[in-house]
Amino acid sequence: MEKITHYIGGKRVDTTSGRYADVFNPAQGVPVAQVALGTADEVDAAVKAGAAAFGAWSNTPPLTRARVLFRFLHLIQQRADDFARIIVREHGKTFSDAQGEVARGIEIVEFAAGIPQMLKGEYTDQIARGIDAWSMRQPLG
Repeated sequence: MEKITHYIGGKRVDTTSGRYADVFNPAQGVPVAQVALGTADEVDAAVKAGAAAFGAWSNTPPLTRARVLFRFLHLIQQRADDFARIIVREHGKTFSDAQGEVARGIEIVEFAAGIPQMLKGEYTDQIARGIDAWSMRQPLG
């Protein structure tokens, strides 16, 4: 049976707890995989990895972030049916319904990949005598 491990700091990491929970196919009522249950130390390691990545990612220009998201989008599109099969297996949906879920996820990534356009500010010349107005949008993280 497939074991679903943790993903911490860019690596797959199995739990040191030795504990797993069954993942059931609700349509059939049978376990289809096992997911690793983390320890407090593993959760702490995941949080620390995220905090360590935050600085570099938050200083990454929006266009570079968008390129990463476009690559991610391409990978999702290539494997859309694989994701749909996982949804069928783990949520008991029909395949066509699962394909709709994946399509909605793709739409969300497409929206996020367009962030450089959304981060553009505005400039208005002469809103009053000798006064210009401008706004600048910046991501928080």
